[in-house]
Amino acid sequence: MPTLALDQIDRAILTQLQGDGRMANQHLSERVGLSPSPCLRRLKLLESSGVITRYVALVDPESVGLGVTAFVRVRLDRQDDRHLAAFESAVTGFAEVMECYLMTGDADYQLRVIVRSLTAFEEFLRHKLTRIDGVGQVTTSFALRPIVYKTAIPVEAG
Repeated sequence: MPTLALDQIDRAILTQLQGDGRMANQHLSERVGLSPSPCLRRLKLLESSGVITRYVALVDPESVGLGVTAFVRVRLDRQDDRHLAAFESAVTGFAEVMECYLMTGDADYQLRVIVRSLTAFEEFLRHKLTRIDGVGQVTTSFALRPIVYKTAIPVEAG
């Protein structure tokens, strides 16, 4: 997908919306120094070009009973296309997996998993993750508390 050339106004729009995705166009236009019509045109272009992919609500995990965050490193027995695709397909369907990255180094994948309790994590590990064909080694670290957690990417730094 070709990258849209972003100017300072586009970056300002993205910065504002990452702070408040429900911001009304009138307020957004004031914050970025445009009149409402051109601001809305730019916003629609950012959406249609795929720069803005979707709008979401960020939910506090502990407030819904999800107090355990685990970082799981997975090494596959074999790193051929079939095993990689099978693993990726399986973890995509697990609600507990919040992020999954194909990695370099001593593990093939790194996952961020969120669950209610250590017991729930054990169930996830025993009945889901380790049952994926080709999983050879799993190493887990548990987060004690978040220090930095961001959802906004630094678009101002173009």
